[in-house]
Amino acid sequence: MKIICIGRNYADHAKELHDGAELPKEPLFFLKPDTALLRNNDPFYIPSFSNEVHYECELVVRITRLAKCIDEKFASRCYEEVGLGIDFTARDIQREAIAKGLPWELAKGFDHSAALSNEFIPLSELGGNVQNLHFEMELNGEVRQQGFTGDMLFTVDKIISHISRYMTLRIGDLIYTGTPVGVGEVKAGDNIKARLGGKTLLDFDIM
Repeated sequence: MKIICIGRNYADHAKELHDGAELPKEPLFFLKPDTALLRNNDPFYIPSFSNEVHYECELVVRITRLAKCIDEKFASRCYEEVGLGIDFTARDIQREAIAKGLPWELAKGFDHSAALSNEFIPLSELGGNVQNLHFEMELNGEVRQQGFTGDMLFTVDKIISHISRYMTLRIGDLIYTGTPVGVGEVKAGDNIKARLGGKTLLDFDIM
């Protein structure tokens, strides 16, 4: 099982990073190991090696069939339901890695850095169009992120087609499809809630 994460897939989020990078011309993706998964709304423990961990709420697509070099027009056959996840990022370590031209694994792939909802909702219950979904994340009861999948720079089908050019997608693989504007730091004692289609899928504490 692979955890594939898409970076800079919402223009407003890319701008808030203030790193001077141009918007990507094709989907930018990186991997997290399976040890990054955080499930069952278990608490997230801030790692000792970072002084600035940020939340990034994302729509998550679970792959339901084998796919290799799949055409974009057929990519919708590869998924049937969606959930929510939090891509936790050690931002201080990421900034250092970017400045040195190094990979992001230390900042993105640490243990439990990929919170995932237990429940995935069939697209048929959400209107059937993966590019017409609204989701939001609260930090301590205050809405911090509101995402609309129609604002993605690259559609889910484009993402799947692009990834499958380079690596085979297998049943159970997870794609974190990018985060909207509003990312921020978490502190011990915080609580995160995330909703999709008005339904709470994530509700856990920061330790």
